Amino acid sequence: MPAIFNYGTDQLTVSLALAIADGTCKGVINTEAKKRINDSSDHVRQIVASHKTVYGVNTGFGILANTKISDEDTVTLQHKILQSHSVGVGDPIPVEVARLMMITKVHALAKGYSGVQLATLERLIWHIDHEVTPVVPEKGSVGASGDLAPLSHMCLPLIGLGECFYRGQRVATNEVFKAEGLEPIALGPKEGLALINGTQFILSFAVKAVQRMQNCLDAADIIGAMSLEALTGTSAPFDERLHRLRPYAGTQLVAQRLRLLLQNSAIMQSHVDCGRVQDPYSLRCMPQVHGASRNAWLHLKELTETELNSVTDNPILFGADDTISGGNFHGQLLALALDYNCFAAAEIGNISDRRCYLLLEGKWGLPMLLMNNVGLNSGFMIPQYTTAALVTENKTLCFPASADSIPTSLGQEDHVSMGSISGRKLNRVLDNLEFILAIELMSACQAIEFRAPHKSSAILESAHDYVRTLVGFADEDRIFADDINKLTQIIRDFSLVKTVNEYATQQGIDLNRGYEAFG
Repeated sequence: MPAIFNYGTDQLTVSLALAIADGTCKGVINTEAKKRINDSSDHVRQIVASHKTVYGVNTGFGILANTKISDEDTVTLQHKILQSHSVGVGDPIPVEVARLMMITKVHALAKGYSGVQLATLERLIWHIDHEVTPVVPEKGSVGASGDLAPLSHMCLPLIGLGECFYRGQRVATNEVFKAEGLEPIALGPKEGLALINGTQFILSFAVKAVQRMQNCLDAADIIGAMSLEALTGTSAPFDERLHRLRPYAGTQLVAQRLRLLLQNSAIMQSHVDCGRVQDPYSLRCMPQVHGASRNAWLHLKELTETELNSVTDNPILFGADDTISGGNFHGQLLALALDYNCFAAAEIGNISDRRCYLLLEGKWGLPMLLMNNVGLNSGFMIPQYTTAALVTENKTLCFPASADSIPTSLGQEDHVSMGSISGRKLNRVLDNLEFILAIELMSACQAIEFRAPHKSSAILESAHDYVRTLVGFADEDRIFADDINKLTQIIRDFSLVKTVNEYATQQGIDLNRGYEAFG
């Protein structure tokens, strides 16, 4: 039986949201949340009956906020808002991100401040539970008044419109309803606005980025340690005493992880009296560079988990006679952190590329280009061209979307966050980073074999052995793209980090000791 999460009353975390999305946890609405939802829906009905003017209930939207809507048209208004705001373009977002959008939207609305009907949330939960996922175009949100366009597309199936991914196919919603024996639901006053006003598009990309970036940071420590071994670098810069003098959580954690990863390495012991004074920064400063990116990741994680448990639509209903039209939908709070995490992720790729370059130079006992017979063979020269290209592409993606704002709604919405672009952009940087780390991993594993008969630490040997089940040592040139893709996959699906963590645990070593400092 899957674990149970109570929408609207339990605290949602990144890991819980992902568990609901992958089906290992089931989200439900308990009695307490149902009461809140029904009470809030009653407040809307009372507002309509009283003829009190409340934005989004009996008025138009945005610049049309002062346009009064008749009682008989308040329901039609909600239907039309989903249609008029469905202006997204581009490719569909990943199915998992669309599922996260539904999960986070249900949780926010189930808190009981938005005036939606219980039946509406139950239909969204049906979509989640039955893996009938709305097709949501990737572009069109400016990140305030919420993610209007993508949320509109997400909610079109509620009224029988739009498309869904259904049984592996992209299908019109009305065909899904025929197959499942369903009818569209009738939205009540304010429901359309509550459904599309919020930050769930930005938030869902942030959830994925938090998960993916943590994995990349863990992988970068492992792969960086392998490169350091291959280059016969020193572990002295990872001394705990040094990092107590500049006690950032990220640097201390990375230094500790590097010490544990390199523990009892025969390669490291083989050159203790080599006479080298200092290593290049890409080896020596891993705690500072990897650690700074971990600090940025921590801030994004903290903000994401605050947003996961926030109410971000507008207006907010505290009672039938107590409504506030504010700005909780504004995406700036996540946009800034998503943007500087672009820099943080790009920097991990930047330093990884530098280590790839060091491995090729033919210094410290390694053959030039990591192959004995170069000339006829190009060796590992050209994979580093790819890391250089990807690093530069990531630099072009580091322009902060949140630094820009273009007024919309004839100036009523005169400052927007562009956080939807920030969220998508960070995940593109992470795509490139996974390739860069795979190329460093391929190069480091090649280089380490030139240190035989000396062996790596037991933990890093486990990583090397895992790689060798997929990609062999290269005596001569081959199509390295095949190797890169295989190694990218074991980074991307978390199996490299998982394999190393599991081996370390078997050896009584907790590589993740200290993660409690990271929430």
